[in-house]
Amino acid sequence: MNSFMSWVGGKKALREQIVSMLPVNYSKYVEVFGGGGWVLFHKPPGRDFEVYNDLNGLLVNLYWCVRERPDELQRELKYVLNSRLDFDRVRATLAKHGKENQVKKAAMFYQLIRYSYSSALTSYAAQPHDMWSNFPIIEQAHRRLKDVVIEHQDFGRLIPHYDGPDTVYYCDPPYHNTEKFYKNVGEKGFLELDHVRLRDILFGIDGKFILSYNDDEFIRELYTAPGIYIVETTRLHQMRQRYEANSQFPELIITNYEPFERSRLQPEQIALF
Repeated sequence: MNSFMSWVGGKKALREQIVSMLPVNYSKYVEVFGGGGWVLFHKPPGRDFEVYNDLNGLLVNLYWCVRERPDELQRELKYVLNSRLDFDRVRATLAKHGKENQVKKAAMFYQLIRYSYSSALTSYAAQPHDMWSNFPIIEQAHRRLKDVVIEHQDFGRLIPHYDGPDTVYYCDPPYHNTEKFYKNVGEKGFLELDHVRLRDILFGIDGKFILSYNDDEFIRELYTAPGIYIVETTRLHQMRQRYEANSQFPELIITNYEPFERSRLQPEQIALF
């Protein structure tokens, strides 16, 4: 199924490939940098213990309201205006960190996501969009998230908390040299030392990890190590294709396990796990 929202750096274009590269055997799935949750929503539910995490408090609050209070959220969204004036008002209100209740805050944040340019939350897209058309996918997301644990932690605390030999972590951190496009990733932002810190934590876990990054020399050097697999891939470059057809964006998928074990099994073998 699709996510109920778009997000900067979302993995809609790579979700099929990432899910196909998940290990065959695991009982706990942890999405460390949740964002739009495209991989979580695409993977089959009900076979494992699932965790969604993000450091963005507004994003986590939205997920919580979709899971726990979807009817109230839709009532708040029912008569929002698709206008620059209302967009600027909502953006200013959220920036003040006011005392709005959880549902109202979630509705305002969702309004910004849907009406902003490229879901970047900063500028009004000036595109027609019927907010009511989102209600069916909010309902679907509510049902999909009913057994998902929603966390709001720094990855340095989250990863050790859920670690174990049967855990698989999917990590989609802010890409190297693009960190400025991500909102609310910590007081100082996501720094180069955070990329190193993430690597050091992942190299010390008992579980397995699958990691998506931009194809960057710094990242390649960071993860070149025994037992680490680096897979090159590409996805459609949404921004550039507007003036350069079929432009591709190079990406890396990095794992600490053989990433194609699932594809080498017969369908009946996979069904046994």
